[in-house]
Amino acid sequence: MAQPRILGILLAVVVAAAVAVPPATAAVASIDLGSEWLKVAAVHLAPGRVPIAVAINEMSKRKSPALAALADGNRLAGEEAAGITARHPSKVFARARDLLAKPFPYVKSLAESLFLPYDLVPDARGAAAVRGDDGQVYSVEEIVAMVLHYAAGLADAHVGAPVRDAVVTVPPYFGQAERRALTQAAQLAGINVLALINEHAGAALQYGIDKDFSNASRHVIFYDMGAGSTYAALVYYSAYNAKEYGKTVSVNQFQVKDVRWNSKLGGVEMEMRLVNYFADQFNKQLGNGVDIRQSPKAMAKLKKQVKRTKEILSANTAAPISVESLYNDVDFRSTITREKFEELCEDLWEQALTPVKEVLAHSGMKIDDIYAVELIGGATRVPKLQAKLQEFLGRRELDKHLDADEAIVLGASLHAANLSDGIKLNRKLGMIDGSTYSFMLEIDGADYVKDENIDQILVPRMKKMPIKMFRSIRHSKDFDVSLNYDKAYELPPGIPSHKFAEYSVSGLTDASEKYSSRNLSAPIKANIHFSLSRSGIVSLDRAEAVIEITEWVEVPKKILTLESNITNQNSSSEAGAANSTTDSKENLNSDSDTNSSAPIDESNAQETITEKVLKKRTFRVPLKVVEKTTGAGTILSKELYSEAKSRLEALDKKDAERRKTAELKNNLESYIYSMKEKLEESADILTVSTEQERESFTEKLNEVQDWLYMDGEDAQANEFKERLDQLKAIGDPILFRLSELKARPAACENARLYLTELQKIVKNWETNKPWLPKKRVDEVVSEAEKVKGWLEEKETLQKSTPAHSPPAFTSEEVVDKILDLQDKVASINRIPKPKPKIEKKPAKEEEPANKEKTASSESASNESQEPKSMEGDQSASPETGDSEPESHDEL
Repeated sequence: MAQPRILGILLAVVVAAAVAVPPATAAVASIDLGSEWLKVAAVHLAPGRVPIAVAINEMSKRKSPALAALADGNRLAGEEAAGITARHPSKVFARARDLLAKPFPYVKSLAESLFLPYDLVPDARGAAAVRGDDGQVYSVEEIVAMVLHYAAGLADAHVGAPVRDAVVTVPPYFGQAERRALTQAAQLAGINVLALINEHAGAALQYGIDKDFSNASRHVIFYDMGAGSTYAALVYYSAYNAKEYGKTVSVNQFQVKDVRWNSKLGGVEMEMRLVNYFADQFNKQLGNGVDIRQSPKAMAKLKKQVKRTKEILSANTAAPISVESLYNDVDFRSTITREKFEELCEDLWEQALTPVKEVLAHSGMKIDDIYAVELIGGATRVPKLQAKLQEFLGRRELDKHLDADEAIVLGASLHAANLSDGIKLNRKLGMIDGSTYSFMLEIDGADYVKDENIDQILVPRMKKMPIKMFRSIRHSKDFDVSLNYDKAYELPPGIPSHKFAEYSVSGLTDASEKYSSRNLSAPIKANIHFSLSRSGIVSLDRAEAVIEITEWVEVPKKILTLESNITNQNSSSEAGAANSTTDSKENLNSDSDTNSSAPIDESNAQETITEKVLKKRTFRVPLKVVEKTTGAGTILSKELYSEAKSRLEALDKKDAERRKTAELKNNLESYIYSMKEKLEESADILTVSTEQERESFTEKLNEVQDWLYMDGEDAQANEFKERLDQLKAIGDPILFRLSELKARPAACENARLYLTELQKIVKNWETNKPWLPKKRVDEVVSEAEKVKGWLEEKETLQKSTPAHSPPAFTSEEVVDKILDLQDKVASINRIPKPKPKIEKKPAKEEEPANKEKTASSESASNESQEPKSMEGDQSASPETGDSEPESHDEL
């Protein structure tokens, strides 16, 4: 099969040596935002570091909960939010990605089915929003922005500098509204979205980047079952030849042929089967008609433990579950076998095979045509699922060459590196991904008659991205344009209408009226320009009216000179033109008069006249395009976006203050414990401090510690800093004297050793470097004597100074004096040895030899030039004699 040589995007492995800008600025990130988890990878070209790596969170884990929480006026995310889920389930927001751009009824139904006790309210668009415990309402975009802000912070911490450019992954079933909403949420989080990449494309990149397909192409199916969904993507890998630096090289490429999904089937669905099973068990245990499903806290605790039980079942045939104080201080304990778990999910196993079957059916391929079926996603670890796949595929082993959790985020990071401006790539891998939905175009307006010749399918399914398109219509009045999902395919989950965008195009009526009185050569035409971005977002970019007019236009025409006219007329007469004799004579006389007169001025030799020519002119008039999409799928308006941005910036500021307060509190607490330990255990501290000083300091430490654990719980950052400074004012002098107790003698000993060594250095100079200036050497010797005297004086003074008093001198002073002395020694050592003088021989002795050399060279020159002069032109020989030099203008 012939493969296209012009590919959508070229990607490559990043190498640390190949960088276009300083490494400090060469950093981009990728964010794999899932239903329950997120992963972050950073591309950072710095010496000694892996170019692409997964960023770890504050708990040193490689994946983080995709959670945001609003509790007690504070915003939490990731692990912090997960830590309060059991205590405050209504304040922790999960599955936010799946709630983007969905109508309020759908979101409410989904939240109830997953026992998510959010305080949901509809917003002005008809979408869902959540109310925090402070009464403030936040859009789902803001909640997702909080999660993405946390993810960006992980990238910043990994790189050690702000990382603002990122690629974000999306599942293939994400429609237009979800993609736009996610992009806007990232912008709210301060992230510059380089692109949205389909999850299967990220996995395909990671799979193919280190392989060679020049010998054989292959078809690979990527099967991904994550927390909330399942899909199967068919990808074709091949290679093509290209010219690079004058050489023919083989370039790998892949194309996503098809992708099919089940947007509701995932690991969470299996967990919910277990949750309901154990809830029934506990209800039976309690009796009295109690249903713990009505208790948000009980369900949050149960779901947390069920997740662990399910993970245990993946490696064991049975697993326990234990929840303390599940409801009304009643504990719950039970066990479940893998067999029972598989029975509870019996109907899910066949559903899990559907995406693979659909991909094969629609592509017309057989199982034997598939080179590999790669498993990704956490839920693919379930043994029963793997067994069903093996049975269907007829294979003993499934392909697990990729990391099930990190394949997508690592592949997306390659895409991010390719799209960035500051990173140079090699080992190219061409990528062609396509739109997972088919989009239809619909035009409506006054007196508009639909033209069957206009293709109503604007973007066919799996059309490669990015691409630009346009459509032309013949019409004379303003009209509306709507973009719709193709009714031949299912809608994105939760989306109620096939129409996802609507635009009004105006200005065509005015243009038609303006030019209607002129000679139109054709009906007015409107060109509508669309684009499908690399993020899979289709939009109407612009429109213009094209008007063609036929007019008589006066065009200048030049007449030749009179003499030329006579010649032309005579020629025409001889050819049989019907010119009268009288006219000929007049022309001849005129010609004769002209010739006998003085020469004619060139300006009068010709004159200009005009003639009318029929000409077609084309006018292009820009039309006004206004989007008028309404409903839950619209993005935040400018006003709502500005309000959301302000709220998030206020939370950012509050988070920074909270982190600063926590850091200062920890510093104060650490200082108290550290100093108490030294006062109690260090024997040397008794030497450098008085008993009264220690008792006073201990009393102050206890006082601040009591405040810290009582009134200090809600203190501000400046209060912690103030008390820490008060303690350091007492403790730091003691610690300084303690450190000098050992540092000062060591510095003095090193100084004496160097002064002894310096004497040897000076002797070596006198013996081996006699060219060194004596004055400079004497200066060093004198300076060394001064340092030696200063050191002896200070040591004597220190012996009479109590250890608990400020020291007579410090180790730092000693080190500074020795460093100054070493600098002077080094400067003398750098003085180079003078070059020896070369005596010239007398000129008289050299003259005969020079003459002999000159004669021989002239002889050789004449011998070599003689044949040439014989063959050349003798007239070209140079003239002899003196001549003035040619003058030149100075530049």
